Amino acid sequence: MKKRFNVIAAAVLALGMVVGMCGCEGQLPQPKTTQRQDAPNLTAKQEKTIRTNILKTLDQCNNDRNIDALGSILEGPELEIRTSELHVAQVTGNLDRKTTIPTDLAQAVISTDSGWPRSVFSITSTTDDQQSKRLLVFRQDSARQNYKLWGVARLFSGVKMPSFEISKTGSAQGTEKDTGLVMTPKDAVAAYADVLQNGASSQYAQKFADDDLRTKLADLTEQVQKAMELNEGSQQQVFTPVDDAISVMRSADGGDLVVAQINSEWTRSAGSGRESQPASDAEKALFGDGQATSTMKTTYVNVIALYVPPANSDAKITAVGSERQPVRVEAL
Repeated sequence: MKKRFNVIAAAVLALGMVVGMCGCEGQLPQPKTTQRQDAPNLTAKQEKTIRTNILKTLDQCNNDRNIDALGSILEGPELEIRTSELHVAQVTGNLDRKTTIPTDLAQAVISTDSGWPRSVFSITSTTDDQQSKRLLVFRQDSARQNYKLWGVARLFSGVKMPSFEISKTGSAQGTEKDTGLVMTPKDAVAAYADVLQNGASSQYAQKFADDDLRTKLADLTEQVQKAMELNEGSQQQVFTPVDDAISVMRSADGGDLVVAQINSEWTRSAGSGRESQPASDAEKALFGDGQATSTMKTTYVNVIALYVPPANSDAKITAVGSERQPVRVEAL
């Protein structure tokens, strides 16, 4: 029975490492030109230089499995995620294909803000093997610091992105407290975390459109629950927004595109007298030589991209992309 449990859990949990991230790219509307007084902080040529230099260094880190150099080009949730991905690659010898970031660009959304931190939202093309477009968030924390890659989210299949000003005009950078929306960005992120945790039972469920991440997480949770029940085991997931880990850009229609970090802890108990084992290559690599017990906790970093529509809109808040990576595995 123990062997049967481990086989079932391994199969369904391995799916969880890549949940919600596959499919074709989302649809990008044509940029709009409007009259603005503020000038963008970067030209399109400067954005390209920053992006290509960072991605070139990142590719070198990937090839060398070099974690130590990541801090020079990455920060925020992307630093945590890529550190974990390279740690896993060091152990397994394989770098997950989802780590690929295309060099070609579909659209650059450049901030007009005069203060710091400053952000650039860059939307890439699809990968050579037809993986979805990536939404890249670059951030400059102060005038004396270089831009770094702060967050990456893979766009969901068929999703429609909001419109933004062309790069020559620039877009206004938002904040977590923006008003005039169906919900402030900070509240929207907290509500989405509650929906991820509680599903249809969440008090906020009706405020969000369906999306790939929610659907696939719900399916995965159901599969794991069936495996757990065969052995009188249990599971629990807790999703928590990370304070100040949020980047916001105003869209042309008065809405906000919000990219935020939500951490989650997935605790799985195998049942009395049984050991809970790592259930994927990534979990095994992160767990290392740890001593297994009946309960295992996996910590994830989730990067979530949400479109929050203006208050006078009938539209729901929509998750347009995400990234999800285990960063720590421990026995309790």
